[in-house]
Amino acid sequence: MSRKPILHYFNGRGRMECIRWLLAAAGVEFEEKLIEKPEDLNKLKNDGSLLFQQVPMVEIDGMNLVQTRAILNYIATKYNLYGKDIKERALIDMYSEGVADLGEMIMLLPLCPAAEKDAKVTFIREKTTNRFLPAFENVLKSHGQDYLVGNKLSRADIHLVELLYYVEELDPSLLANFPLLKALKARVSNLPAVKKFLQPGSQRKPPTDERQIEARKIFKF
Repeated sequence: MSRKPILHYFNGRGRMECIRWLLAAAGVEFEEKLIEKPEDLNKLKNDGSLLFQQVPMVEIDGMNLVQTRAILNYIATKYNLYGKDIKERALIDMYSEGVADLGEMIMLLPLCPAAEKDAKVTFIREKTTNRFLPAFENVLKSHGQDYLVGNKLSRADIHLVELLYYVEELDPSLLANFPLLKALKARVSNLPAVKKFLQPGSQRKPPTDERQIEARKIFKF
């Protein structure tokens, strides 16, 4: 029996949350070893587990995988969430990168200085409604299928739905003019594995708060 993947990160979303989402959507149970103090991170560095001296890191199939995209690519390939051929993979990568661009803005928002926060939120709202969400809505509209690529669930759909939850946390009204995206969110959210992950008590992490911002300081050591 294969061992469950073990995720090494702090107790927050950060760059691990998309990995948690992808594993959960694939129906894969995983364990977490939370980094709670500098010594926890230093131990991983000193025992050679972190190739580039940084997390996230996932122990899976006898490997210590680092770098978020590499981890996501491996999981998506292993669990058949990466398209049927090179063209579908190119589309999945393209859409996933678009998700990552907007997701990065939202992820870093809690770290924004208070004096700059209103301007940053306005900027993110504008990019959300005028650039990113229209692009994904148009993809779904162009082929009329249930999922972004090949009419089959892929990592791109999972990443996008995760992002849509964050957009709603920022401002629920931002999704109002995107019916196909709302339908995709409902469709993916009702898949049994995802539905389970969305329930209270799962390994899904809550929005970043002051405590988690303090925890991030560990990574400066």
